[in-house]
Amino acid sequence: MPSLAHARNEFARALQVIALIILFVGVFGSFSAQAQRLPEFLDTVSAGDIFPGADRYGPPEGKPMVARAYAGQRQLGYVYLTTDVVNTRGYSSKPIDTLVAISNAGEIMGAKLVQHHEPIVLIGIPESKVNHFIQGYVGLNFIETPPRTGTPTPVDIISGATVTLMVIGDSITRSAIGVARAYGIGKMAADKAAPAPVSRLIDPDKTDIQSWDQLLENGAVRNFHLTVADVNKGFEATGRQSAIDHPEPGEPDDQFIDMYVAQVSAPSIGRSLLHESEWKRLQDSLKPGQQAIIVAGNGPYSFKGSGYVRGGIFDRIEVIQEEHSFRFTDRHHKRLADLAAEGSPRFKEVALFVVPEDAVFKPTDPWRLQLMVQRIISVKEKAFVTFDIEYQLPSIYTKVDPAAPVAAQPVALSAADAAAAADIAAAEAAFDAAPPIWKQIWRAKTGQVAAVLAALLLLVGVFFFQDQLASRPIFYDRFRLVFLTFSLFWLGWYGQAQLSVVNVLTFTSALRTDFRWEYFLMDPVVFILWCATAISMVFWNRGAFCGWLCPFGALQELTNRIAKRMGVKQINVPQGVHTRLSGLKYVIFIVLFGFSLYELSVAEQLAEIEPFKTVIILKFMRYWPFVLFAVLLLVAGLFIERFFCRYLCPLGAALAIPAKLRIFNWLKRYRTCGNPCQRCNIECPVQAINPEGDINPNECIQCLHCQMLYHHDQKCPHLIQKNAKRQKQGKAPPPPNPIPGETVVRFIPSKPTVRPRPIESDS
Repeated sequence: MPSLAHARNEFARALQVIALIILFVGVFGSFSAQAQRLPEFLDTVSAGDIFPGADRYGPPEGKPMVARAYAGQRQLGYVYLTTDVVNTRGYSSKPIDTLVAISNAGEIMGAKLVQHHEPIVLIGIPESKVNHFIQGYVGLNFIETPPRTGTPTPVDIISGATVTLMVIGDSITRSAIGVARAYGIGKMAADKAAPAPVSRLIDPDKTDIQSWDQLLENGAVRNFHLTVADVNKGFEATGRQSAIDHPEPGEPDDQFIDMYVAQVSAPSIGRSLLHESEWKRLQDSLKPGQQAIIVAGNGPYSFKGSGYVRGGIFDRIEVIQEEHSFRFTDRHHKRLADLAAEGSPRFKEVALFVVPEDAVFKPTDPWRLQLMVQRIISVKEKAFVTFDIEYQLPSIYTKVDPAAPVAAQPVALSAADAAAAADIAAAEAAFDAAPPIWKQIWRAKTGQVAAVLAALLLLVGVFFFQDQLASRPIFYDRFRLVFLTFSLFWLGWYGQAQLSVVNVLTFTSALRTDFRWEYFLMDPVVFILWCATAISMVFWNRGAFCGWLCPFGALQELTNRIAKRMGVKQINVPQGVHTRLSGLKYVIFIVLFGFSLYELSVAEQLAEIEPFKTVIILKFMRYWPFVLFAVLLLVAGLFIERFFCRYLCPLGAALAIPAKLRIFNWLKRYRTCGNPCQRCNIECPVQAINPEGDINPNECIQCLHCQMLYHHDQKCPHLIQKNAKRQKQGKAPPPPNPIPGETVVRFIPSKPTVRPRPIESDS
């Protein structure tokens, strides 16, 4: 069949084009991800722009690399790149490069974001807001006033960019301290002259197995316990009134979280906590010098959070050692069912993390695990506070490095360090029994949950009683107009409940890693819509969501209605062209799904082919290329109704793929539909009816327009023919059903007759 061969050739060409696009994106991404060092960034930012009063840089020097800032011959301070000092990374798992200027006294004189790969900033949050956040650190002096646990950021964190901004703020803070320590700035000058402590190594010969109580007693396992009162005090210390006004529910002594941390790359600790088979697998997977850490927890608050499901990163915990830090990703994580140590308790969560190869981590030096606690203030506002778990591998698991010189004397803690240690010790309190965070969100959104459930119940009624609705064209038309308006304004622009193909990719990624329902319960309205969409596919395929609940679909249909009223001529796409173009959305979805298997963050960026974020979430407040793309799609929809839904929507493709699972067929047809009658085929808003008369369930959006025609005795040729026969027999047809905007001439019988019963379907 030539037509089939031609279709295959067209499909092959489409795949080739997409493959070339993917190759280009991959190659470009590989070049853009290459790190740039301080000298290259110095060439792009003048000395006066980053350090007020400076007129030139000195040559880049030292480790970490800095450039001295001068005014004439007088040195004002130093300019450095945060990623030369600390290795903090965000959701992209790539460095976030910030230039920072620090004075000779330790005051931050300037800061500028110069390079990043964060998806939330690239495609969502305006960079101007990020720069405003960074400028909040200018004027601070972390040498004179060291930061304390729980201290709020100088500028409130932007909702939706939590991890990215916390990484930027944290890197500025710790890099300033690191540079001050390295170059003897301010109070750090005396500390720099102090002798270094004795260097130690993990003792590979200590392999004895110990009980849980022994591990706790000798410090191999560290415990951190938070109660509801501890968390409330932490937020009170931030001074943020909106956070203080929303305390954690429950009694003050109720447990919030109970965490345990251990460095299991030490043989004795690893063999004690891990089952023998797991210990052997860990040994085989660790590279020379690489370390591993176990984190276990109980209580309503999860240390894992949901960030690693959305973007592959565990955003609630961070390992910090001096000025260096790192976060774990799903590639470094393995979920464990339990711990092997004798007497160990059962845990809600047990995670085995491997320290990334590129992280700076000294296994025998002190480090801390920082826990971020999140508090929901309102639908769009959150507050955060951090708590630290101090850890150092006990000396019984280490030995003196024979290659290292012996230090003269141990260094005594300074008064500031002693005070910080006391604060940390006081923070190690208790934790477990407040409601999970997702329950708090559901309580805060009770009104929205009730409204969306009412709307869904109404929509179910529409489908179950579609004959009664469709047989009343005027009421049907007005009802659909109101419901689409509700979907656009309330679900979309107010509730921000626009489903996306990213939700599908995230769900499939979670199934392959560590699936937990609470990660998907964080947004009640979106969760309810997804459940409703999944259930509706058994009855009506994708039509319930795509035809009635999708805010962007509603916007397309409403703007097309306005265009028709204004006389915009509609483009009739030939059936053959339409069939081929409708396959594009499936190709797009398959490409996105393939990228999600490789790197979810890349798939999320490519998913910007959906204009949902630009139009619905950000209400066109984005960079002009995104706005232009969205506007072009809407303009195309003025001439071809639901242009994006028909040909490009990957979410529609994802929902249409399981079309064969549909076990009911609610749309009625006559035997004459398609042969010879073509009225429904011509008038279908999305061309989901084939010329043969059958309805393509993959493309149908359940708008019920064909059902309105099915019942209309002035539009449906089948009914017109039957009514003509009745007229010849002297029987009057039923009163006509007028279509909005059309004038209908009623047939008046010559003699009174009794109205017959409704005509039944021939099919």
